[in-house]
Formats: sequence, structure tokens, C-alpha cells
Amino acid sequence: MPLEHILKFLLSLSLSLSLTLHLPQVVSVNIDASIFDSYYNGCCNKIFWPLFHSMPGRATFGADHWHNYVTVNKHFAARTIEALEKCLEQNKALDNNTPPIVWIHDYHLMLAANWIREKAEEKQLPCRLAFFLHIPFPPWDIFRLFPWADEILQGMLGCDMVGFHIQDYCLNFVDCCQRNLGCRVDRNNLLVEHGGRTVRIRPLPIGIPYERFVTLAKNAGKLLRSDKQKVILGVDRLDYTKGLVHRLMAFEKLLEKYPQHKEKVSLLQISVPSRTDVKEYRELKEEVDQLIGRINGRFTTANWAPIRYIYDYVAQDDLAALYRDAAVCLVTPLRDGMNLVAKEFVACQINESPGVLVISPFAGAGEMMHEALLCNPYEVHAAAEVIHRALTMPEDERVLRMSRLRRRESECDVSNWMRSFLKAMGTLDVDDVGTTIMQPVTVDDFDDYLLKYIGYNHKLALLLDYDGTLAPIAPHPDLATLSPEIKNVLFKLSNHSDVYVAVISGRNVDNVKRMVGIEGITYAGNHGLEILHPDGSKFVHPMPIEFEDKVSHLLKALQDSVCRDGAWVENKGALLTFHYRETPTELRPAMIEKARSLIIKYGFKATEANCALEARPPVQWNKGRASIYILRTSFGVDWSERIKIIYVGDDLTDEDAMVALKGMARTFRVTSSDIVRTAADHRLPSTDSVYTLLKWVERHFMGRKARANSLTYRNRREDGVRTQMSLEIATNSNNSLDVEHV
Repeated sequence: MPLEHILKFLLSLSLSLSLTLHLPQVVSVNIDASIFDSYYNGCCNKIFWPLFHSMPGRATFGADHWHNYVTVNKHFAARTIEALEKCLEQNKALDNNTPPIVWIHDYHLMLAANWIREKAEEKQLPCRLAFFLHIPFPPWDIFRLFPWADEILQGMLGCDMVGFHIQDYCLNFVDCCQRNLGCRVDRNNLLVEHGGRTVRIRPLPIGIPYERFVTLAKNAGKLLRSDKQKVILGVDRLDYTKGLVHRLMAFEKLLEKYPQHKEKVSLLQISVPSRTDVKEYRELKEEVDQLIGRINGRFTTANWAPIRYIYDYVAQDDLAALYRDAAVCLVTPLRDGMNLVAKEFVACQINESPGVLVISPFAGAGEMMHEALLCNPYEVHAAAEVIHRALTMPEDERVLRMSRLRRRESECDVSNWMRSFLKAMGTLDVDDVGTTIMQPVTVDDFDDYLLKYIGYNHKLALLLDYDGTLAPIAPHPDLATLSPEIKNVLFKLSNHSDVYVAVISGRNVDNVKRMVGIEGITYAGNHGLEILHPDGSKFVHPMPIEFEDKVSHLLKALQDSVCRDGAWVENKGALLTFHYRETPTELRPAMIEKARSLIIKYGFKATEANCALEARPPVQWNKGRASIYILRTSFGVDWSERIKIIYVGDDLTDEDAMVALKGMARTFRVTSSDIVRTAADHRLPSTDSVYTLLKWVERHFMGRKARANSLTYRNRREDGVRTQMSLEIATNSNNSLDVEHV
């Protein structure tokens, strides 16, 4: 395989409390050439690069490229686990118990952390995970254009700390986590709650090896021969984010408006070749070549050419000499994560009469290098004025500005960046930002989520899942019991005239009623295939008669084939659930695949649940359809105008309800896992937070006076809605039978 298709992954340093460093080893990750091309050029360069630089019009979205991005990230995660195991062995030999830090870098590996965490927990490998993004993180209205935005956010949140160059990128990320994922966030302390963990989001502006560039500048020979002519320097990769076309046009305007600079000032533009196999970059090179040719053709004299253009790599020694002797350095990208050229220029400015840095506010460095001249590259005329000001700036002002820039960069060098990273990880001293732990969910949190939605005059329908929502997930369904606190608050709410309660579960309806044990509320079992109303009437969704026998046959097949090593099958009547929670992790994949194939073979739908696989009959009915049926039965056809709705659930089956009620309800997903794509408005970390939500509802409604028109089921017969629907098992074999409530 060609070398360019072998990615090198540098595992972060493992540090002991005494900061003893173990030298990192390079671990190669071998990727198939076609997969690598799709991952790197297709996804990273054609999707993430333009999108994260706020240029969505240049992004080309493709599912194949995304799938290959996922594949490559999984490869990196697997190799990282191998490296982590070796690192822990070395630590053990050195009697070092400090968990290693795995530091993942940049947009090429935004998904890897979750798989690293998952495997590390499975193998009981202690470690801490960090991520750093070297490019900008876009605002929500741009980021949400990416079809798999949720997965990217959750991939990054698989880490304990996520770092960006500047605070603006941190706030963009926090905003996306709240608006896309429904996470609880703390903007003041830059915290995001996800997967039952608190993730720190930190601004960590990267620095350069400052003293090294100072030394290079001192030792470099002179390359700019004429002291009579001022040189404006530009150093960039040839990339559409760098604003090269805008820069050249601004320089042209400068010569038009201020002819005194002719033959006294020249622009030296160094463009390093980049992604030459990508069409957009080849087109950019042609555009830049033509523009330089036109400007030179327009202004060149016998003794002077306005633009000198180098399309090549330049040695660092030569670059230091150019930095040192340039009168002005233009760093004017349209968008840039940080831009280290600005910092390198400042470090090399060792002459008594220094030059001037002109920088774009759209570069991360522009947020911190306050003494530089800010230049908006999009406004060509204004940019020309800034360049003129830089060329004519008095020496005392130049000295003052550059001395301050140099002092800051000498302090905020690359070593300081590493120390800041270690502080953010809690390895050195105390985190500078503040608290590092998200506070538990409180009743007051729900004021933000619900108060404006429910108001003080509306009635409320509470639709609640059972396992994983009202009761914690347990090794066996019989062990998943309600806490006395939750049962008490449910009882109070069920007796309030303005609150209607329904429990919608994957259990059979009699079982869920027995587990909850509260009269006067609606119970739905088997994901809504059976619904028991408070007045005793019952709805049973019809199922093709042939599936009555198939259930027993499938039950026997599953018991004979996959019920071993702690796995077992729960018979719920209309459907079956294959549980593998107690099965060792390494045995699960083959067992799950075998169970899935059997479920499909017998004509059922295989649906993922929490450490379980459900065999559901092929009818077009789910928790979403059941929720709407319950609401129509209870409140009439105009239910959406008469009540407010809260739905709370914890797994994929609840997503059907969250999608069905989108825009008509406030939905909450209870999840402690790291990657969960959800249609819910908000996430809750545990059943404890569900209890807090119910307490908020209790507090909100118990302050009201009781109403005459109670929300109990039996008081709505006047709506003309039928209150009982008991259906016989269907006699035809149509596998997509559906019943609409009349």
C-alpha cells in the first residue's frame, strides 16, 4: 500500500503525577486505498473542511463518504486500544497508577472517542480522553446542515474534555449540543452533560515554539536585497479559506488609490501547494495565476513588478528571514481556526524597526492579537486602506504594537498550550475556568424547559415509558420496581383534575399495570398493541391470525438456539423479547445475529432495545400511533388544541412516539449512553431526573385550584368518542394490518 495511505496516529503522552514522560511511539493505521480516498478527500476535505469554515455552499454531502469516515474512525479506535494496553503495561512496570491520557486531534477523528471509551470500559482499561479541534467550530445554523450532525457531537462528547482555539468556538459547540442533542449545558462554566457524564469544553489557543523562531530569525541570512523597497508578505496554503483572491484585489485597489506606493512596495505571496488532486483547488490556482498576471500586466514597470509569487514549499530558515525583514505581513483568511503564520511572523520580528501585522477578525488569532491591525478581507476597499495604514505607520507606534504582540506570544507559546491542556484535564493545578462538574438536575431546570410551554391555564397529558424511565433498568424485568418517591408523585398527579397520566411500556399491559399499581390512569402494553383505559375498557390491536402460532414456534426456536450464557426470552403474548444483558460481551455479537435472523425468518420485525432484541409482529403500530390513539380517545379529535403533552422515554421504541408528537409535545429522552440519535427535545441522564421532572409538574399543578371538568377518562364520553374498543384477532393474513380509531 502507498505510504500516503498509511495514516500515522500519535498516542498522547502518558504522564505520572511527577510528570515523568514516556516517549510516544508511532502506530500505523493501515487503510484500504479506496476507503481512505473517500474518507479523506470525500468526507474530510469536501464536507467538514468547507462546512466548519462556514462555507456550506462548497460542501458536497455523500452517504458513502460518511460511512467510510465511520469505518476509518473505528480503525483508529481499535489501534488506540492496542496502544493503550501497551501503555498501561509500561505504567504497571514503572509502578505508575495514573490513567493515561488519550488525546485525539482534529476533524479527521471526531467519532473515535466513543469506540475507544466503549472498548476501554469493556476491557477495564483506565484512561482519560481528550479532543482538540484545530479548525473553527461553526455556529448552529451552519452545523445543523450536516445530515449526521448528532453523531459528530456525540463522538466528540465521548471525551472528558473537548478543546477549541477560542471561546467563540466553545460557545458554538455548547449551543449545538443543547439545540441538536437536547443536552443540559452550563455556558458560564462551559460544561455539557452527556451520557451521564460532565464534559468540559475549554478554549485552548495553540501557540508556537516561540524561542525556536527567534533563534531562526537571528541566524537566517538576508533574502530581501533592497532596503529601499518595502515588502508585504503573505504566506498561506493555497486554499479557498485563506482569502487569496480578496487579498490580491485589495492590493490592486491600494495601487489604484495610492500611486505613491508604486515601485516602492511589492507583495511577496508564498502559496504552498495543497490538495492538488481536488478540482476546487486546481480551479483556485488558475484563478490566482490569472489575477496575478492581470495585476502585474497592469502595473509593472521596467524596474519593478508589483507581485512576486512563489508557488512552492519554502524552507523554514528562509521563511524566518522573510518574516524578519518584511514591512507588513498579511494574514487575511476568510475563516481560520487559529493561523500560526501570524504568530511566526511576530516571533521573527527582531529588528529595531519592526513591521506591522495585519490580520483578519475571522482567524482565531484575530481574537487575541489585539495590537495587530484588523482587516475584513471581504471589504476590498477597506482592506486597501488598512494596508496603506500599515505601510505608513510611524515607527514608535510599530514598536509599541509589536513589543506587546511579542510579549504575549512569548508567554503563550506551545509549552503554555500543553500546560493549559493538562490543567483542563485536571493533571496540573486547578482548571482555570471554574467548576468542572455539572450540577444535578433540579426542579428549577424545568422552568426553562416547560413553564412557557404549559403556562398556567392549560391541562397536561403525561405519557411515560416504564423501564429505564420510571424504573431503572434491571437484570430481570421483575426487579425493575418503582421507587416509593416516584410512585407517590404519580399517585398525586393521577388524582389532579388537570393532569392525565398514561404509562406506555414494552411489557404486556397486565404486567405494567401490576408494576405501577395505580388506579385511574391509562396503561399501554406491548408498545401500544394493548391499551387499558381507566374505566376498564380495553383496546387490542388486531394481528394476523397466523402469527398466533408463529409466536410459540419462534419462542421455541430462540430457546433452543440462543438461550444460553445468561440469555433468555420473555414471552409477552403478542411479542417476544430476547434478553442478553447477562451475557458476556464477547459472546453477544454472534448470539444477537443468530436471534435476529430467526426473528426475521419467522416473519417478525427485529427491534433493538436496551440489551435486548424484540420480535414484533408486522403491523403498522408503535408507541407513536398508540400515543395519538390514547390522546384522541381521551380528549377528542381536537386533542392537540385542548392539552399540552409531555412524553418521556428511554429507548428506540420511544423514538416512534417522539417523532409522532414532534412539534405537538415536549419530549425527553432518558439516556446514559454516549451515541444516541434522538428526536427528543431534551435529554435526561437518569430515572432520578425523571422524578425531578415529575416533582416540577406536581409543584406547578398543585398550586392551581381543582377544576370542575376533570381529565379522568370516564368524564369525556360527551365528546362522542368511543371509550371501548376490543377487537378480535384478525382472520386474514395481511402482514401490514392497521386499524385507525373511528
